[in-house]
Amino acid sequence: MYLYALELPSDEQALAAGRELIESCTNWKKGKAYYKNTVHTYSKSKSDGDGATWHCRVSEHAAEDATFDEFWSKLGDNHAENEKEYIESVKKSTLVKKISDTQEIWTMYYEFTSIGVSPRVFTVLQTTHYDSSSPRTGLFICVPVDLSSDPELAKLEEKGTRGRYASVERFRELPGGKTEWRMATSSSPGGRIPAFVVDSTMGSQISADVPHFLKWFHTVRHETAEPKERPPIVSTASESNPIADLITAASVPTVPVAPATAIPGGAGAPVA
Repeated sequence: MYLYALELPSDEQALAAGRELIESCTNWKKGKAYYKNTVHTYSKSKSDGDGATWHCRVSEHAAEDATFDEFWSKLGDNHAENEKEYIESVKKSTLVKKISDTQEIWTMYYEFTSIGVSPRVFTVLQTTHYDSSSPRTGLFICVPVDLSSDPELAKLEEKGTRGRYASVERFRELPGGKTEWRMATSSSPGGRIPAFVVDSTMGSQISADVPHFLKWFHTVRHETAEPKERPPIVSTASESNPIADLITAASVPTVPVAPATAIPGGAGAPVA
C-alpha cells in the first residue's frame, strides 16, 4: 500500500504523527547498545496495520562529535545528497519534485556488494522542520511514495527492486552543548528477503549509521553552515491526521505526484 498524490500529507499532519512516534520510541522494547554503549536501540513489534516492525536508535553527542547546528546543516538540509556521501551502498539520489520549502520527493538508488542482492530503489516524500525555540529541535520525516501514475516523474527512478520505508529523525539541543539524535524506521526491502532477516540485524545496521556519518562529517566539518530558518507550522491538532496511519506502518501508501546490506530510513537494514 502506498500514498498517492491526493493523499499527500501536509506539513502539520506529517509533523504531528512524526513527533508522536519519535517521542514514544524509548518506551518500546529495549535492545542492544552499540559502539561502547553510545548508541541505544529499541523496537516495537508489528501490530495490526503495520507493514513491518519499527526500530529506533538514540545517541547523544558532545560538541566534539558535532554541534546541533552541524548535525542539522548536514542531515536536515540536503539530507538525501549527503546520505550518499556516507552510506556506501547509496549510489544515486535524485530530486523528483519540490513541493514546498519543507517538502520534496526524492528517489534513492542502492547497489550492494553481496552476491545475489539486486539493486533497490526507494522513493520518499521528505518533510523537514526546524524549530529555533529553546531547546532547538529539527525533524526529518520520510514516507514512501509511488510514482507509477505519473510516467514523467517515474522516468526519474532508476531500475531496481522497489522497496519502501518510513522514518522519523529528530535532532534536539541538550544542556552542555550536547545534541540528541533519534531515528525510528520501519522498512521493507522488497523482493524475496524474509522479514526475520531484516529484523534480526536492523538494530546493528541503523546503529552503524552513526559512526559512518561522524567519520564522513569530520572530513567536511569546515563546510558547515548555519541552519536555515523554516516557515512556521500552524498546529492543526484538532484536525484528522491520516498520516498517523502512514507513519505507523511501512506498508504505507506511495505517491504519484500531479528502499544482506542496507536499507534507507536509517539507511541501513540488511536486505537480500
